[in-house]
Amino acid sequence: MNIGNVTDQDFDRTVLASETPVLVDFWAEWCVPCHMVSPVVEEIGEEAGETLKVAKLNIDENPEATRRYGVMSIPSLILFKDGEEVARVIGARPKDAILKDITPHLRSTAGA
Repeated sequence: MNIGNVTDQDFDRTVLASETPVLVDFWAEWCVPCHMVSPVVEEIGEEAGETLKVAKLNIDENPEATRRYGVMSIPSLILFKDGEEVARVIGARPKDAILKDITPHLRSTAGA
């Protein structure tokens, strides 16, 4: 499920207070690899359905969250669960590599 853009102002409410894990895509307009990974992240969000939310955070417009989580290079994908960072994927990685890092932290509704 894609929740769109998140900002410094609504980060705590949208991401940290979410009952569903949230994958935040830290990106910037000028970052070419960010534009490559963005459709992959959206696809993961669509396929995960109710088990995952996906949000995008523009680091140039939201320096507070970027600094708080020590994002030094982009794209950085950070998975938050119960208000805590549980996984981080740095750089433009293929979909299966991203899923390998985040899937263990997602509640599976299939076969539960």
